[in-house]
Amino acid sequence: MAELGGKRNRFLMKNPENGDLNQYWYSKATIDAIVAEVGEFGSGGTAFLSTPSIYFSLDRDLRAKCKVFDLDTKWAKDPGFVLYDYTKPQDIPETLRGTFDMVVVDPPFVTRQVWESYTAATKLLLRPGGARLVLCSTILENAPFMEELLGASPCEFKPSIPNLVYQYSLYVNYDSKRLASCNPEIPSEA
Repeated sequence: MAELGGKRNRFLMKNPENGDLNQYWYSKATIDAIVAEVGEFGSGGTAFLSTPSIYFSLDRDLRAKCKVFDLDTKWAKDPGFVLYDYTKPQDIPETLRGTFDMVVVDPPFVTRQVWESYTAATKLLLRPGGARLVLCSTILENAPFMEELLGASPCEFKPSIPNLVYQYSLYVNYDSKRLASCNPEIPSEA
């Protein structure tokens, strides 16, 4: 749903999901929670890997410090857009390497091989000596290798992705009070 609490999300209204690119958007409430997380922890600059719904939901001031890395060129006119093929992390421009305090990742596929590629990109983008924070979205079954690859653990807050048939989890490598609570959009498991 593009509206919750009276405020619409322009990204959700203007960008239909694209199954051919495995693009399934978070709910507005989930986007709002992740945007708040980035606002709190990633204000020194955040790279968004395959997460245009979050990047384009940021306010302009915060977005000016960020970049969105994506294969879909429909966003190429945005000054923060960087063409990104997850199978070629080495192609990340040299000028952007080591320039971000936070990386937000939501790959189109959940296999270890895909996550190894995204991990390589994440490590290239994080600032040496900076906060080096990651916020990721994948299935709960990936917890062992998410810890191994990125030092990230699953959060209590699970993202709502209304048109995806299976439940994802959010993972972080830092303490988050916001993501330590359950998402009221997700029915609790018995």
